[in-house]
Amino acid sequence: MHTIIQILQVLISAITTIVLIQVVLSLLVSFNIINTHNELVRSIYNGLERGTEPLYRPFRRILPDFGQIDLAPFALLLTLKIISIILTNYDAHLLVGAPL
Repeated sequence: MHTIIQILQVLISAITTIVLIQVVLSLLVSFNIINTHNELVRSIYNGLERGTEPLYRPFRRILPDFGQIDLAPFALLLTLKIISIILTNYDAHLLVGAPL
């Protein structure tokens, strides 16, 4: 069980990193610091958008519309952090052998 929790922790870290990269790249494109006319930038941007959109979709259904401000990445990161804390605590209880 310890190994499964470690694998889930790595997946959470990877998703968190991808979301942060997508948010930063989205801000850079929004402020026209990076131009999407470059094929490499456009393909990375589109790939990250397609990869993160299914993760954002449930949060966008729940959260109110704030116009240009998208809180779905923040909600996703917060949820991932909460899941990570739960997994860490569960793993600690498993290692100590204490009942939950």
